[in-house]
Amino acid sequence: MKLTAEELLKKFSNDSSHSQEVRRIAMMIFDEVSDKVCEMPEKYRKLLENAAILHDIGYYHDSKSHNKHSQNMVLEHGISGFTLKEIEYIACICRFHRGSLPDKEKHEIYCDLDKKERKMIKRLAGILRLADGLDRAHLSLIKKISLNYDDENNIVEFMLTPNTPDYYPDITSAIRKRDLFEIGFKTQSVLKFI
Repeated sequence: MKLTAEELLKKFSNDSSHSQEVRRIAMMIFDEVSDKVCEMPEKYRKLLENAAILHDIGYYHDSKSHNKHSQNMVLEHGISGFTLKEIEYIACICRFHRGSLPDKEKHEIYCDLDKKERKMIKRLAGILRLADGLDRAHLSLIKKISLNYDDENNIVEFMLTPNTPDYYPDITSAIRKRDLFEIGFKTQSVLKFI
């Protein structure tokens, strides 16, 4: 019997706080992007949410290439409530939360997807990558994220509200990891505190 994403996380991780925080941030970003940049279906939200919960379970095997281990573990164990194809999507999203960008010529599973599916993976993994970068220190320092979209210039402005008004967390990792988001949504992005 397949386990839920929450049950898999509990089985393979001693500390779920980072995964839960990345899930929270990813959902905020997804909702803002879907509302202001490009509407995405609810099923995409569910895929992203489960990938956010499971993105780091690969640490169970090894920290090196843990994103690849996460992908393999999702494929091996499956997730209750999802079809085999949806599990492959979630595994791909986990795979690209860090490391190299998706490449249809060399990345297993991703290369077998059609153009529309690859676009969805890039977008959702781009959101996850950004969310993971915003909790790099594993300290839950972001309270809220809102978004402005300049469609004329195609620029997404992420406005970050820190949990502590007089302390702005380091977002260098998020800035480095915004590349896949920009590719997936064909946009430029700016991150700033308000």
